[in-house]
Amino acid sequence: MPADAMSARVSLHAGPGAGFDAPFEMLAACHDRIERMLALLERLADHLAETGCDAEARQAAHDVMRYFDLAGPAHHEDEERHVLAALAATGDPALRALADRLHDDHRAMARRWPAVRAALHEVAEGRWPAGDADVLAPWPAFVALQRAHLEAEERIAFPAARRLVDADSERAMGREMAQRRGAPPAD
Repeated sequence: MPADAMSARVSLHAGPGAGFDAPFEMLAACHDRIERMLALLERLADHLAETGCDAEARQAAHDVMRYFDLAGPAHHEDEERHVLAALAATGDPALRALADRLHDDHRAMARRWPAVRAALHEVAEGRWPAGDADVLAPWPAFVALQRAHLEAEERIAFPAARRLVDADSERAMGREMAQRRGAPPAD
């Protein structure tokens, strides 16, 4: 893999592209960041096979861990509290089933993350076991689950939840999301 492909990694210090005053846009922007982290994880797997555990690989592993350790759980909590709860509260069996499926996805992601993280930690520490492809085995399933989940949320869950939430509830949603992160609330 060319070095420039690995260096195209995402700065994790930049904001998600939307603020707490637009919580659904913020959730969608987080999905963009998740996709970038998934793509980085895939490039990292290729890089490790081709180049090994160099400084770029260590930084990429650190970036992916940081995102899924910190931002990922907060994002899922936002969805659980504000999107899935709204869908589950409806009388629509299809939306309730979707909320259940997405909730199950969150639990499955949380179960799969430790195996992915353990390998990333080894890379970040420069202790990559060269030639041990089994260590990477959990990565594709984690990526596939994440992508299927994002697609269902963006195509069905977010639009449905947005229709269910009035303007006052959406403002309250943004304030709560900000408060849980210790950020100043939107005006």
